[in-house]
Amino acid sequence: MSQSSGSGATTAGQASSVGYAGDVDVTEAWEGVKNNPGAVLVDVRTNAEWNFVGIPDLSEAGKEPVLVEWQMFPTMDVNASFVDAVVAAAPDKEQPIYFLCRSGARSKSAAMALTQAGYSACFNISEGFEGPHDQNRHRGSAAGWKASGLPWVQG
Repeated sequence: MSQSSGSGATTAGQASSVGYAGDVDVTEAWEGVKNNPGAVLVDVRTNAEWNFVGIPDLSEAGKEPVLVEWQMFPTMDVNASFVDAVVAAAPDKEQPIYFLCRSGARSKSAAMALTQAGYSACFNISEGFEGPHDQNRHRGSAAGWKASGLPWVQG
């Protein structure tokens, strides 16, 4: 799959230089999940984040996010079962997979790990679910899934 946009997504030919298919913004990820029946969104945040901050609501696309911690709370050690869990949920190595965390850092590492496992269309959602801090050091209002007005639910 090749993807290019103003947000800096890389093309498939460039993927090897960054270690994954590239970065996309939250709107591109949402459109990809909605419009491609095989596309998957993997939320790599912690169980605490899913429950207390919220998760993307993909019901409009007839889907649910795949929830697999990249790093496990409270130690934040990398989840040794991460790749196996994603492979079980998304076995087609050609299907687009969009990785989401709070702000785009953990999801980038997760996209790289699945690319190393042989997946060809792993995208990092660069703004994450909550995005960066705003001027008051609050998340969720400056950028990201929530700030962009995309559907989400809170546990």
